[in-house]
Amino acid sequence: MKRRKAEQVGDVVLALLRQQGLEGPLNEYRLIQSWTDVLGKPVERYTRDLYIKGQTLCVNLSSSVLKNELMMQRTLLVQRLNAAVGAQVITDIRFV
Repeated sequence: MKRRKAEQVGDVVLALLRQQGLEGPLNEYRLIQSWTDVLGKPVERYTRDLYIKGQTLCVNLSSSVLKNELMMQRTLLVQRLNAAVGAQVITDIRFV
């Protein structure tokens, strides 16, 4: 039997996620999960809450010193987090 129009499984799953409108929420989840990988365990200790509102990542930190330090690196952090997901998920980070 000859195969016709064979597609890769990853492409089929991605098309299904797009069709069901789940690609965005999945990328947001992956971005939040990559926070520790991108910033490391020491930052994770001071992170209280992470959520995405619109295209802004809202981060609740318990250390004001760390908050100021990360505020200065915001543009770089946005690039690194989006690169970890492989998609443009956020455009800004707000530290609360």
